Amino acid sequence: MSRPLTFLSLCGSLRQGSFNRMIADTLPDLAPDGVTIRPAPPIGAIPLYNADVQTRDGFPQAVTDLAEAVRAADGVVIVSPEYNFSVPGVLKNAIDWVSRVPDQPFKDRPVALQSAATGMLGGARAQYHMRQIMVFLDALVFTKPEVFVSFAGQKVDAAAGRLTDEDARKVISAQLAGFARFVHRVGAA
Repeated sequence: MSRPLTFLSLCGSLRQGSFNRMIADTLPDLAPDGVTIRPAPPIGAIPLYNADVQTRDGFPQAVTDLAEAVRAADGVVIVSPEYNFSVPGVLKNAIDWVSRVPDQPFKDRPVALQSAATGMLGGARAQYHMRQIMVFLDALVFTKPEVFVSFAGQKVDAAAGRLTDEDARKVISAQLAGFARFVHRVGAA
């Protein structure tokens, strides 16, 4: 029997009614046996990265909390919208801060990517850029199956705050199961 795993879900949206947040909140329901998924500490309070602030004040508590949560997880599932064909600024900012913490926590950490959008591509361009960022940080990026939830507004129950589309739920379940096998194979730092 494989050891239990804990994944951290990191949502790249701050919007209260975010489709990506609804998906991230649904992940624990779709996790395979032996996998627990916990939300990351909030990233909205992380100030804009400024090396002068880092030098003068050190790392903000919100950055330290996120870095420790990444370190404590066996893997990280990033669920993010696409803003202007790329990664939302709030998510990029959080990653920029965490990447500067000593013993950078994304190094050798398994990472899976998911995105949802109201359009046909489902956030594919944001994932392309996120893969580049994670490769630079030496994260171990899981590749298949990919999760792009297109026309996301039609696939959620906004009142319940959950993903309800069965096809999307099946793809995400398959990705989480594959990610768990990947994490067991490659391990975590």
